[in-house]
Amino acid sequence: QVSVAESGGGSVQAGGSLRLSCRVSGYPYRAYGVAWFRQAPGQQREGVAAIDNDDDKYYAASVKGRFTISRDDVDHIVYLQMNNLKPEDTGMYFCAADVFDYKLDPKYEWWGQGTQVTVSS
Repeated sequence: QVSVAESGGGSVQAGGSLRLSCRVSGYPYRAYGVAWFRQAPGQQREGVAAIDNDDDKYYAASVKGRFTISRDDVDHIVYLQMNNLKPEDTGMYFCAADVFDYKLDPKYEWWGQGTQVTVSS
């Protein structure tokens, strides 16, 4: 049974930083592609960042240069470091995983419950 769990959301002012964590358990960790998605109220879910099994990284244009995705093979966690946050970054952030690398496409099989990020101006 694969499970995905996010943590690290919160409220910050514009220009601030947050680090989100995604723990994937129940399957050989390195077999996963993992991605972060976000969804604002009334909007579609969008891909933010992804890391594949070869550690190649992919970013949405809106976050490139501000967000960094990384993985910790010891603790089996994927991080999303978010710097210089903007009000438009506000939303529910979801972590997703799959044995395939879907990059920023939301075809991932396993999803977490999400963690809220709120950025005030």
